[in-house]
Amino acid sequence: MYLRKSRVLLVVLVILAGWILSACDKKEEQPVLVAEVGRPAPDFSLADLNGKVWKMSDLRGKVVFINFWATWCQPCREEMPSMEALHRDMQGSPFQMLAILSSDTAANAEMMVKMVGATFPILLDPDGTVSRAYGITGVPETYIIDPEGVLREKFLGPRPWDSQGALDMLGQYMP
Repeated sequence: MYLRKSRVLLVVLVILAGWILSACDKKEEQPVLVAEVGRPAPDFSLADLNGKVWKMSDLRGKVVFINFWATWCQPCREEMPSMEALHRDMQGSPFQMLAILSSDTAANAEMMVKMVGATFPILLDPDGTVSRAYGITGVPETYIIDPEGVLREKFLGPRPWDSQGALDMLGQYMP
């Protein structure tokens, strides 16, 4: 009887030890982090419509304007001409405009670029990785990153980017 109880206790202890060790061995799931104002902007590497690869970390020293958009989005299409005007106004300054296509095709973007006459880079995010990293909730959404790589502004919805207010806002981050 004593021997049987000892075996049962031993089996229970072995099972318990295995359960504890397996629980300790599991790696803790890391929460998905998304871009936050006041924190470093998520780095990324995306190709544009011409195949050139753009890496966020290579743009240090510049104010970076990132706009998430789609051709099927009417407010995005209406916003594009003011973005092009801002892009042209900022030529020669430490500024980089990037438009990241979200949930759309490169062929649609190419047609839109021709219609609008956009000269700024259109980046492709085919699997939505960068969109998720920035935590976009819809399009258009625009993010302003300072020269040190810190996210300073987040705008939901379209804006008149060729306005004096937009220029003043960007000017406060210029080196």
